[in-house]
Amino acid sequence: MARAVRAKDVTAVSLAKAALEAAHTKAALNAFITLDDDRALAAARHVDTMIANGDNPGDLAGVPIVIKDNINVAGMRTTAGTPAIDYVADVSAPVAARLEAAGAVIIGKTNMHELAFGVTSDNATYGTVHNPVDPSRIPGGSSGGTAAAVAAGIVPAGLGSDTAGSVRLPAALCGVVGLRPTTWRVDQAGVVPSVPTFDVVGPLARNVQDAALMNAVTTGAPMPDRRAIDTLRLGVARPYIDNLSPAVATAFDDALATLRKAGATLVDIDLTSVSTASFEIGYPVGFFEMKRALSAFLAPHQAMTDLQAIVDEIASDDVKAVYVNAVLGDDAPDEAAYRQAIARIGDVKADYLRHLDGHGIEALVFPAAPLEAQPIEGLAETVMLNGQAIPTTPAYIRNLAPTVIYGAPGLSLPLATNGNALPVGLELDGVPDGDADLLSIGLAVEAALATD
Repeated sequence: MARAVRAKDVTAVSLAKAALEAAHTKAALNAFITLDDDRALAAARHVDTMIANGDNPGDLAGVPIVIKDNINVAGMRTTAGTPAIDYVADVSAPVAARLEAAGAVIIGKTNMHELAFGVTSDNATYGTVHNPVDPSRIPGGSSGGTAAAVAAGIVPAGLGSDTAGSVRLPAALCGVVGLRPTTWRVDQAGVVPSVPTFDVVGPLARNVQDAALMNAVTTGAPMPDRRAIDTLRLGVARPYIDNLSPAVATAFDDALATLRKAGATLVDIDLTSVSTASFEIGYPVGFFEMKRALSAFLAPHQAMTDLQAIVDEIASDDVKAVYVNAVLGDDAPDEAAYRQAIARIGDVKADYLRHLDGHGIEALVFPAAPLEAQPIEGLAETVMLNGQAIPTTPAYIRNLAPTVIYGAPGLSLPLATNGNALPVGLELDGVPDGDADLLSIGLAVEAALATD
């Protein structure tokens, strides 16, 4: 798309107009909190003017994109999907500024699970985001609006944020690609925080190449080269392959068969110790940091809004319960529990790397989520998985949350589902700072699955 704009085969303005028209036409998906036609068209005209003058607008020249509404964009409101936060940013977050500097055209800010804490994107203030594949279903969360906008074809790519799977889960449930970069590789300035130790912004796109390009622009990383599939040694990771819905199990087994046929070496690996320790760490770290990070971030934007004021106005029952009970209430971890949990992160990271190194594994492979998107109607605190009621959030983040503890990159790819209408995601996890290698592997896996 950017190449066509630079070649003058198409104008940035025409692309922006098409994206905006699609966004308005598909408004029932409720993917957006803010659409800014005037700002988008002005940015597109600037790109076209640069090209007319012989200048290069950048690698994303004229590409329309969307930004999750917890990421600041200059001149646009930021809400984090919650009633008490509503300000217009003076400057863009660096991650958004880099995209605009590369010629991308931001058409709007996307809807999300309130305060980026949830897996459904059922937002009591701004409404539920609908899954474009089946609008009666959830898109996943918390970056559901970005995933819906990409999956619906409104834009080719956008940004979400991932604290415990919030990029990769909606990518999996909507059938697009989602990348969680290594945590510390992305500048988080200008991004409404959830849990700073785990937070990272990542792209959602229609394919790995586009996700890699977005990542290259936002982090300065080089574009990856596709690996040969028959050189890959991938770890099939337990417990993440256990207790899957029938459709997810079938899609995953078919994908493994395809990868074996293409020449990849698959090795069974048991990461139960890593998974267990990750959840033991994640909750005390998360709930302790949530209490402090949000108020500090808001000080320069809404100086009179403290955490209690935000909590008082939280509209989504599930988010309110977490903040009232686990962040501010009697269930909140104290500093000693937090420090103890933080101190364990290095050991869990070392355990993870020992497992991979001991088996000569370059990346893990497993289902991004153990079940497909659930119906919006009747959403409850539990979901049924193989006849068992499981709390909704733990069910969906079970496979994705451990990655964040040791900061590793994770990549969710869509799988073929053999006639099942609902998307299924395949997760590839790498090693910290191994983003380029993971994307190279992702390109190879994507190509192998596409040619089966």
